Amino acid sequence: MTDLPTFSARLLAWFDEHGRKTLPWQQDRTPYRVWVSEIMLQQTQVATVIPYYERFMARFPEVTDLASAPIDDVLSLWTGLGYYARARNLHKTASLVVEKFSGEFPDSVEGLESLPGIGRSTAGAILTLGHGGWAPILDGNVKRVLARYHAIEGWPGRSDVLAALWKASEAVTPRERTADYTQGIMDLGATLCTKSKPECLFCPMTEDCQARISGAQSAYPGKKPKKKTPTRETYFIICIDSQGQLLLERRPPSGIWGGLWSFPEASNLEACTNNSSDKHPNTDTGAVEEPDSIDAVSVTSWLNEQGLVAVQPWTVLPSVSHTFSHFRLEITPVTCVVQNNVSRIADSEGQGWFTIARSLTLGLPAPVVRILQSLEA
Repeated sequence: MTDLPTFSARLLAWFDEHGRKTLPWQQDRTPYRVWVSEIMLQQTQVATVIPYYERFMARFPEVTDLASAPIDDVLSLWTGLGYYARARNLHKTASLVVEKFSGEFPDSVEGLESLPGIGRSTAGAILTLGHGGWAPILDGNVKRVLARYHAIEGWPGRSDVLAALWKASEAVTPRERTADYTQGIMDLGATLCTKSKPECLFCPMTEDCQARISGAQSAYPGKKPKKKTPTRETYFIICIDSQGQLLLERRPPSGIWGGLWSFPEASNLEACTNNSSDKHPNTDTGAVEEPDSIDAVSVTSWLNEQGLVAVQPWTVLPSVSHTFSHFRLEITPVTCVVQNNVSRIADSEGQGWFTIARSLTLGLPAPVVRILQSLEA
């Protein structure tokens, strides 16, 4: 094998000819704009992020705009992007940057890592792309490129494998044109050194890439050990008043869908045993109807606890499935038409009655959006 230019030299030459240079966050580049893009791009594809990023920047062009905005506005613009802790951390970090750093992002990895939601790789990207400094990065694309190039075995979630990848990243990150290199190695992983069907023929590293030489590209990086995905079940109680308004409540700030608006959740409704006591009257006809496999006493008890009274039989809608990283959630929506009266739940910071149109402007989990859209249709 003939002597090859350094890894970074080949990467930069490839970037000059083939790298992406017209992405929205590459225009008018600032630490703030880079930061928002890096957070959005965590575990999310570029094509998905672009419209969200453009809407977000139109609403919050500067960090001061984001810091002063209500969290509901931030979560609303994040709806559908997933991993909502990212949005909550964006809001917290913006406030800290304004309060502690006079609206300027720290210009060191350590300072950036002190902010919520910013890890070492994100800090490196902000420092190099936003501040023009030097730091290695190690996002998912870079892990794949370096694991294949050096044939670094094992799942990157293991501390020893991660340490080896960081060492490799530090060794090849150049002191000059660091921003171009940083963007270039991310682009290489996103466009050529992809998870499946990598285009090795066009890769600038193909001659000495150890995974390519051994024909074992798919073995790198190592796979996460598989675990059976558990399933949890819950019920969404969709209370509708005579004006068509729906009861929503804000979820706790931590946990799944933290801070988002959702239908009230009841995880302890009992299944119907098909006894006569499990039936409930149709107030329009006087007939007794089956409660669609949901125990009538359980639903009535839940409504009573909320100070609500059903005026029509409730309806069980088709279940909705939503998969998180660690479990799958099976949601059974139950619609209840309830009385309008002064004693019912009043609007508050944590609960409120909304039209479907107004609901869809709030920060909502994806399953709630789907249910609302089906109700609207």
